[in-house]
Amino acid sequence: MEPAISTGGRFVIEAEEAEALAKEAGVTAVRELVPLLVPAAKLMARPPISRFSVGAVGLGANGRIFVGVNVEFPGLPLHHSVHAEQFLVANAAAHGESAILYIAVSAFPCGHCRQFLQEIRGAGEIQILVTSDADPAFRPLSSLLPHPFGPHDLLPKGAPRLLEPHENDLGGLDRNGGGGGGDLGQRMREAAKAAARASHAPYSGCAAGFSVADGKERVYAGSYVESAAYNPSLGPVQAAMIACLAAGGGGEGEVVGKGIVEAVLVEKEAAAVSHESTARIFLAAVSPAARLEVFRFESSAAE
Repeated sequence: MEPAISTGGRFVIEAEEAEALAKEAGVTAVRELVPLLVPAAKLMARPPISRFSVGAVGLGANGRIFVGVNVEFPGLPLHHSVHAEQFLVANAAAHGESAILYIAVSAFPCGHCRQFLQEIRGAGEIQILVTSDADPAFRPLSSLLPHPFGPHDLLPKGAPRLLEPHENDLGGLDRNGGGGGGDLGQRMREAAKAAARASHAPYSGCAAGFSVADGKERVYAGSYVESAAYNPSLGPVQAAMIACLAAGGGGEGEVVGKGIVEAVLVEKEAAAVSHESTARIFLAAVSPAARLEVFRFESSAAE
């Protein structure tokens, strides 16, 4: 049974339409619409392993609504999975959102996600509502994680946070990855390079981006997103899968990424963190016929 208020299968709802949906739902503010969209978001989750669907809906500073869902990949360990809150934030970052003000989620955020959200400036003030709670109400994230460890412990005060502009210096290209593929190859390289430049990797300094193409030559890309606690970091492969599903690519059937035919990884040469082995493991399990090219950039002398 479809929820009364639907996202229309979309992962981004523009501000004007969000206002219209709020009026249709009979609520006076868009923030009141956010929890009403959670049941529809939950239906878009892809958890073929746990069969436990999670939907998250967030309201950005500019009035847009962003949807996140949990995504699991058969054949891969569960730490490759994407949490709904991670999906929401990566989705918002990819669309240039500067801040998330409200988040409604179908289940209490796990510790992993409470930590991941700390990468956003002013994270403690993000208002969280859990629709399955006995008394659902918006409460600050600080009430769920009262003594946080985060960027403020490791980074200079002015360092860019997640959802803030990043322009990582990749240095000069080392052409050890080839460079063929015609127009599609060029688009994929540029998409992965742009994702690497935009990645949030302040702890390792190892910016990385990943792009994939499906059989219709549609290209999706994702940026590496680090967490101060390291383990909750979101790899560029998973970020690309978020972009794929959010754009309606998804894959074949329930498995996100199954329709991938080409992939490109961009990262730094001799980086302390490399995503190549992870990318190969992921592709071997999800889309074994896909071809991967790796392009590494030599760090500039200034670094």
